[in-house]
Amino acid sequence: MPATILIVDDEKHTREGLMQALIDDYEVYLAANAQEAFNLMDSEAFDVVLTDLKMAGKSGMKVIEKAISQPKKPITLMMTAYGNVETAVDAMKRGAHDFLTKPVNLEKLEILIKRALQTRQTEAENVTLHKRLDRKFSFEGIVGNSPALREVMEVVQRVAPSKATVLLQGDTGTGKELFAQAVHQNSDRARGPFVTVHCAALPSNLLESELFGHEKGAFTGATERRIGRFEAAEGGTLFIDEIGEIDASTQVKLLRFLETREFERLGSHKPIKVNVRLVAATNKLLEKQVEKGQFREDLFYRLNVVPINLPSLSQRPEDIPLLLEHFIAYFTEENGTARIEIEGEALNILKRYPWPGNIRELRNFAENLVVLKRGGKVTAYDLDPRFLRSGDGSDGGEQATNPLSVEENEKRLLRGALTDNLGNRTRAAQTLGISRRTLHRKLQQWPELNVPPGNRENSETVGRG
Repeated sequence: MPATILIVDDEKHTREGLMQALIDDYEVYLAANAQEAFNLMDSEAFDVVLTDLKMAGKSGMKVIEKAISQPKKPITLMMTAYGNVETAVDAMKRGAHDFLTKPVNLEKLEILIKRALQTRQTEAENVTLHKRLDRKFSFEGIVGNSPALREVMEVVQRVAPSKATVLLQGDTGTGKELFAQAVHQNSDRARGPFVTVHCAALPSNLLESELFGHEKGAFTGATERRIGRFEAAEGGTLFIDEIGEIDASTQVKLLRFLETREFERLGSHKPIKVNVRLVAATNKLLEKQVEKGQFREDLFYRLNVVPINLPSLSQRPEDIPLLLEHFIAYFTEENGTARIEIEGEALNILKRYPWPGNIRELRNFAENLVVLKRGGKVTAYDLDPRFLRSGDGSDGGEQATNPLSVEENEKRLLRGALTDNLGNRTRAAQTLGISRRTLHRKLQQWPELNVPPGNRENSETVGRG
């Protein structure tokens, strides 16, 4: 949709001439005076307002004042034959985007409008991006409402505004980086950089350089100076993930930074002071590593100023439906597929599953489900056998306390549907509300359930004892 421009000038030939110059690229409106402009701005939202300064009645300054008071502020451009510095400065002070003298150079006007619109679009995109980042990494972006999660969020809320070092502890896949970003986004460093380094992904001989940087010639292959992650995070937050993996040499330099807020690049003896907040994370018990002599005790205490223990997904099963809904909605939109719905019994089975990979495993499961299922309902029969064999009794009830009861119940339903439909697999799948491929997979798993076509056994007794 083309941008809209309002031209305000009491000289008819001027406003119509400007309209003819712009109408091919923009939707143009005309006003012969300030009052007509006011009326149009009350009923339309304009992208650009181009107004003459000196007009009969109210001046162009009043038009600018009206324009910048609009909910959606347009770009305002002033035209005048009295082009002097004082007038230009006054117009800019009142909110005009730029200033043109009459007679207007049409080529310059078109360039000015295009640049102004591009600038405003970029600013709007930046605002949208910041809102998305804030939403993604603020407390609202962490999905769940379980007591275990709320307790963690309360700690994050209290610690975020401080300068304290934070140590996030939890199993792999519990969302440590997301919580680190929440600490950053809810601090006064939110507009500063958030820099991440994953220690497990880097060899020990490169990690020290990655963190602290190096000078040219510091080691073989160091052909130029390199800025490390600490310097890159100036004014913001440095998140060190898997900190239990760092070697003894890097531990010493990290301890020195925490004590002095200074460090030295490899190959240099010049101290560098930075303003960086440190958030570390580990899936190991650092206390055990300290006992074994694998991690410095003094460094552990420096890191462990505010420890936050993240709950595993098995500790917050009531959040599983919320997380599934969140990820299914996300991947449905991303892939442009039809929305899927997980039925009650299937959802109960998923809540009982221990999710050893935590949120990362659940996220991958949701993506797989959206991509392969492509809409419709998900029943217990659509789930992989690993989910059906994993009941842990967390929901209570006879089936929940016995992992085999889910399997036995499924077998009864499958055999009953096949028997009732004389062994016809297509009709049996339709009766159960599952795909024929799912039924075929189940029968490969349990070949004893196969009913020969046309053989209608007593569905009350066969396979149901």
